[in-house]
Amino acid sequence: MLTATVVEALHRVLPADRILDDPDVLAAYRHDEAAWAEHGRPACVVRPRTAEEVQQVVRACLHHGTPVVPRGAGTGLSGGANALDGCVVLGTEQMATIREIDVAERLAVVEPGVVNDDLRAACAEHGLWYPPDPASAPWSTIGGNVATNAGGLCCVKYGVTRDYVLGLQVVTGTGELVRIGRRTAKGVAGYDLTGLMVGSEGTLGVITEVTVRLRPARPPERTVAGYFPALTAAGRAVAGVAAAGLTPSALELIDRATLVAVDDWKNMGVSAEADAVLLARTDAPGEAGEQEAEALLRCFTEAGASWAAASSDAAEADALFAARRLAYPALERLGPVLTEDICVPRSAVPAMLDQIQMIGRRHTVQIATVAHAGDGNLHPVLVVPAGDEVARARAEIAFDEILDAALALGGTVTGEHGVGLLKRAGLRRELPEPVLAMHAAVKQALDPQGILNPGKVIACAPPC
Repeated sequence: MLTATVVEALHRVLPADRILDDPDVLAAYRHDEAAWAEHGRPACVVRPRTAEEVQQVVRACLHHGTPVVPRGAGTGLSGGANALDGCVVLGTEQMATIREIDVAERLAVVEPGVVNDDLRAACAEHGLWYPPDPASAPWSTIGGNVATNAGGLCCVKYGVTRDYVLGLQVVTGTGELVRIGRRTAKGVAGYDLTGLMVGSEGTLGVITEVTVRLRPARPPERTVAGYFPALTAAGRAVAGVAAAGLTPSALELIDRATLVAVDDWKNMGVSAEADAVLLARTDAPGEAGEQEAEALLRCFTEAGASWAAASSDAAEADALFAARRLAYPALERLGPVLTEDICVPRSAVPAMLDQIQMIGRRHTVQIATVAHAGDGNLHPVLVVPAGDEVARARAEIAFDEILDAALALGGTVTGEHGVGLLKRAGLRRELPEPVLAMHAAVKQALDPQGILNPGKVIACAPPC
């Protein structure tokens, strides 16, 4: 009865075409790419087109005590956008306008449904650049990137989404439509509420507009590639790059299992006769770029690379980086996957890679590993045969052991994918009780009725 009431209430305040309740359509909105995380059946999906319509949705759900689950493109990998039974899924894909690109101030104002690569392309027309570039950039949206504080290939040098968000417009858990942050280059008036919202996974507010900082377009990049006879040797090269004080514009790791999966799918011809490939880029200008490329080559060679070279073929280099971006969907074709997102100190990358391999062998689980290796952010992907529940149980044990290994090495359970549902237990192992209580207090203050994406991140709704 409650479900029918909230849907009826939404029909009274929104145009009919904003509300979807066909069962086949609802099925597509039940979960993000973390299919292993639990999910329910929403009462309806609402796709508003304005901030005011988002506010109407939240207020109707507040009145009826109905959970609201914000959703961008559904490319998340932690279950952060997974539906609850009877909830309203609030999709932002219809809010996809780039409202402003201010060349003088180097900023852009966008709606949350703008696709990352579309923003980057629009900025490039003005000689500007939006750096955050998750592997899902061709599909993921800025709102989702902000909600998870997404990173990407170039964050090793240029930082993550939080470093570029100047201001936000959000609908709070009390139904207020507010602006937080600023447009100026500097500003310390009050608490950093914008930084608090970034990475909060829709549990503190629904994003309706984002103001981002831009950078000038950068020089062309040089690519350095290295093949390694063992995954841990590639890890030593990563540690060596850090020890040498180098900051490449990208440093990515791909293991052989991933390259083969991409090749089998796309026939790109990038499979290497090596257990691991490291891809580095430098965008330092002129002679400085040449020197950095040479230094990267030395690090690769000293770590035991069987082959390493600076690529003079732009098409070849682009193909290798394209293979990196296709890693997850290629592996997903092999069977159900469980994707990790641990981050460890760069000096600990060799040890973490060794731990991943040992855990995989111990539990007889196929693990393919890709990584934003330059900042220690590793993505082991656990693959199991479809329908094999015994293998799935082993993979879930391995998943938890990888989290524990990362924490033991001074790392974190999530570098960029977010906590969502999959990492809630890991978060409790990482953070002490007083800090978890601080999280709960913030949630209570900004979402006192507990309707915004309940059960995600801190796994409680007020009162906690």
